[in-house]
Amino acid sequence: MLLSKIAEEALLEKVFWKEDCEILYAYTGDLLSMVMKNAKPESIWITVQSHVNIIAVASMVGIKAIILCEGVNLPEDTLNKAKEEGICILRSKENAFLVSGRLYELGLR
Repeated sequence: MLLSKIAEEALLEKVFWKEDCEILYAYTGDLLSMVMKNAKPESIWITVQSHVNIIAVASMVGIKAIILCEGVNLPEDTLNKAKEEGICILRSKENAFLVSGRLYELGLR
């Protein structure tokens, strides 16, 4: 599914948008080691973490986009690193459970 469709259907705010891309999977979690172990390439990651290390993890795994939940703000260093690595950042005021449910309903697993 295209990231633009996910953003529209799940009512997500675009914080940083590099380009549209195909998203095949979704992963929800805040523990970086679990994300590194379990998330798949071509994924969208749902989290409340916003520190710069999320970009490093996403880049290592091949995650294409990150959704920050609960209205979490993105520090400037994290935004700059996302731009450098080309990882899209989206935001929702809702919690990770509700956002995950929306993405599940869209067919992401």
